[in-house]
Amino acid sequence: MENEQPILITGAARSGTSLVAGIVHLCGAFGGKLAGPNASNKKGMFENREIRNTITKPFLTSIGADKMGQKPLPDRALITTIAQTQAIDWRRRVMAILFNDGYQIGIFFYKGAKICLMWSMWHAAFPNAHWIVVRRDDESIIDSCMFTPFMRAYKDRKGWQSWIDEHKQCFTEMANAGLKMRTIWSNDIISGRFGDIQGAVEWAGLKWDEKAVRKFVDPTLFHVKQRS
Repeated sequence: MENEQPILITGAARSGTSLVAGIVHLCGAFGGKLAGPNASNKKGMFENREIRNTITKPFLTSIGADKMGQKPLPDRALITTIAQTQAIDWRRRVMAILFNDGYQIGIFFYKGAKICLMWSMWHAAFPNAHWIVVRRDDESIIDSCMFTPFMRAYKDRKGWQSWIDEHKQCFTEMANAGLKMRTIWSNDIISGRFGDIQGAVEWAGLKWDEKAVRKFVDPTLFHVKQRS
């Protein structure tokens, strides 16, 4: 089980992680029983509900962090220490859920915006994972946070900017630690530029399905600002 090479999809909430997870799912990765559409994610959240509700959120609560990954953010140094003794059990619990959901063989994925905040635990549990970090320009993330009901931690743009900056620090830490990682800009996907996401999908061992992806991507659900 140590040789499992899942796809782990993360990024600050409201960056387009669900968009990317939906594409990975369409291209053949197994996700288990996934959270479906809601008012804020009309195509679906594509996050394994059991992993989120019984592993990720309870862990954040247990270390005094916000279970939504907003405020307070987790102590990443503490997580690194905990991972030294709990990573094997973490992997076992994740795999037990996936097997119960019907996983047998092939590539599986887990999408969670919060997992970049606890990346060292996931890396210790799945050291061979392919990570896809989803990025979006800061202003668009803040705009979305300000109008999304479950994003409640901050009331002004300055607060959300500080939260985004912490996520950027996580991405730097992940890169410096040598994780197998690709960065995808969601605005490129919405604008019809599929080169990077196709490359990431194939890099992670899946087969790109252009027809299915084009049918899935709906620009009307995503406010686009062009990246300079």
